[in-house]
Parts: sequence; C-alpha cells; structure tokens
Amino acid sequence: MLNRIDLRGSRRDPRGLLPRAQLDVSVAVERIRPVVEAVHQHGFSAIREATEKFDGVTLERLRVPAEAIEAAAATLDPDVRAALLEVIKRARKVHADQSRSDTTTRVVDGGTVTERWIPVRRVGLYVPGGLAVYPSTVVMNVVPAQVAGVEGLVVASPPQATNGGLPDSRVLAACALLGVTEVYAVGGAQAIAMLGYGADGVDEGDRCEPVDVITGPGNIWVTAAKRLLRGTVGIDAEAGPTEIAVLADETADPRHVAADLISQAEHDPLAASVLVTDSPALIEAVEAELVIQVAATKHEERVRTALTGEQSGVVLVDDLEQGLAVVDAYAAEHLEIQTRDAREWAMRVRNAGAIFVGAWSPVSLGDYAAGSNHVLPTGGCARHSSGLSVQSFLRGIHVIEYDEAALRDVAGHVVTLADAEDLPAHGDAVKARFPSDSGWRAGRSDGRFPA
Repeated sequence: MLNRIDLRGSRRDPRGLLPRAQLDVSVAVERIRPVVEAVHQHGFSAIREATEKFDGVTLERLRVPAEAIEAAAATLDPDVRAALLEVIKRARKVHADQSRSDTTTRVVDGGTVTERWIPVRRVGLYVPGGLAVYPSTVVMNVVPAQVAGVEGLVVASPPQATNGGLPDSRVLAACALLGVTEVYAVGGAQAIAMLGYGADGVDEGDRCEPVDVITGPGNIWVTAAKRLLRGTVGIDAEAGPTEIAVLADETADPRHVAADLISQAEHDPLAASVLVTDSPALIEAVEAELVIQVAATKHEERVRTALTGEQSGVVLVDDLEQGLAVVDAYAAEHLEIQTRDAREWAMRVRNAGAIFVGAWSPVSLGDYAAGSNHVLPTGGCARHSSGLSVQSFLRGIHVIEYDEAALRDVAGHVVTLADAEDLPAHGDAVKARFPSDSGWRAGRSDGRFPA
C-alpha cells in the first residue's frame, strides 16, 4: 500500500528524495486573488457571493447571533462537553507556562533596556469545517491567545448547510465554553479576507473589524489567502495538509504504527503518512496491518488515497542514526518515536512540529488532550517555524532609557558609526544634546564627550 524508498547505503542529502505533497500555493494565490480583492472592496456582498459558490449556503448575515452560540452550548452532548472542558484545562496548564515577563537589563549606570511583551490587540482565529469539523481547534487557537492577554478574539468558521447556515454546533459550543462571543459564519479565502481587511455586514452589529493577526489551519485556499494578506496582518504559518512521520525500529508494535499512520490519513486525501525504519520485518508487518485496518476504518476511501499518494511512503534506512537524519530532513508536523530508548532519540531531534515519545504517546493524544497545541508547521516548515503558542500573540518591544551621563559616555561611538555609514544627521542628533562641548572630537578612543 505504501510507496517504498530505500536509502540504505546512501549518503546524499535526503530532502529531495522524501515523499512530499506537490502543492503550488502560488498558483492558488492567483486563483483566490479576485475573491480577496472583492471582499476588500465590497464586503458583505462579495462574501455572500463567494459563500454561495464555494459552500452552497446563502448568508443572511456574517455574525453568529449570541443566542445561537448559547443554544449550541446548552444542547452539547454531555460527553463532548466533558471532553472539551478537560482539553481546555490541560491546554491552559501548558500554555500558562509559556507566559513572558518583562526583563530590564542595566547596560551601564544610567542606561537600561527593558524588553516588554505586549499582546496584539485583536486576532482572527480560523477553524476549518470541510471534510471534518474541529471544536478542538477552537481550543488550540483561543487558549494561547487568552493566556497572552489578547483583548479581541474573533472566530471564523465555514457555514454548514446542515446547521442552518451557521458553523457546526460543536464549534459554536466550544466558543461558548471559552467565552468567545464574536463568531462569524464565513469560511475559506473570503473569511481570511474579511478578517484581514474587515467587512461591513447587513447592519452595524454585523460588521467585522479588521484584526492584527490571523491564526489557524485550513485548506490550500485558506493558506493562499493568508500568504496574500501577510504584511497586512501577521499570520502564524502557511499550513498545508497534515502529516505524520514515525521513526521506528523492530521493537515497535506494527498495530500501533499502522493505526497512527491511518489516524492522520483520515484528515485529507492529501495527508502524508511516512514510516522511517531500519527494519524490513516491521515494514512487512505494518503493511499487513494496514490491509486489515484500512478496510475497517470509516473513511476508507480517503485514507487509502492518502496512504497510496506520492506524499506518503516507507523510507528504509541502514540504522537509526540515518533514520534520525531522515526525519530531521523531513521536518514533520507530527513525529512519533517508537524505538528502544525512545526519549533519548527524541531529545536529539532538531526539526519537528511536535514529538511524540514511545508507544503510549500517539499523535491523536496531541490532537486533543495532551495539553500541547495541535496547530503546527507543515510541509517542512518545522525546520524554521514553531507551532502556535502564547508567543504567537506577543510582541517584544524594547524600551530604551539613558540619562545624560550614560549618553555622554557612548556618544562618540554613536557619532563615529554614523559618520562611517554616511548618516551624519544621526550623529548630529547626539551632538545637539551637548551644545557646550565644542572641544569634543569624533576620534576620541573612549567614545566619550568631555564632561
């Protein structure tokens, strides 16, 4: 079922050899550009037109009424409510430890630099609603923003024809449990444009004010819209289809490995499931398990398409050292380590969105209830990007405070560097503060103005 790549004996950089979905976001950008520009220019009418075209729903208004959010919470299945409350509690516990405190550094007597951590004012949190619905993603977006101290939280999620043109009721219920009251029944590229530019609705109470940052996963059209609006707003990342890599040796249970590969494949036909191992016997056992488990899973067709696609496969390596190099090159969104001494190998990984250690830490745990965040970098972006966190909603601002003596002490160096860069007005701005120091010379070795 899985494509096989044999890297045994190879010393080449594996990045170009590994399975990866071929998604051209730049092409998608050009296809959705007219939608984004129409929303920018025409607001509600353009959003309504795009929603009818892509979601098959005719919007009467953008914002979900407060009573609909409350009703969704009141009718939520008790078991789902209990599960969401537990997820919220665990997520708050983990994200609370990510909070940042201001730090003041005394550079010299009379000269300090304070780094302040200021939350952005308003954020747009996107929650997908295509092949599946994601109340858990509401938690993963909202909790770190709340812990960061963001004042304005806005959730956008696609309208569902099966829910009267509102977002899925479980998504709305999750918003209610978290105290989020500003929710819009808008999805896709039009939602990202609405959040980035703002949009008038049918009346003043239906208007969406623009946000400062947009976060949350989505399909390629959402990703393309986020790329198009980057700079107008901040974004978390350009999320692509989900992916899992499993680094395993002969000690791994093939039932676990197969089940975990399937668990991510059921997200999307373009989802990537990759096994990296030095054990041919494990490959055979996993293949046998996949035949059994795929046939029994609910979304068999979707899973089979994902597992047999070019983005999925088995990579056979000489040993775990080579396997470690391969998973670092792949930089998976989710990486499982199912080996002997799994924690030791996990602590050597450099590139992954999140790492799941040992047989009892499946990716499904992180998707829901580990306390970690499941909004993670995909497509190899874990080589340079992190998952969503409290830090995603904070900005570090330096506050510089020098007194007269401290500025005098370093003034010569400032003027010297300003002259070296042919920016003499920079130096003049310092000299203007010491008009009586006519004897000052730029060449003083200690950089100081005379007292």
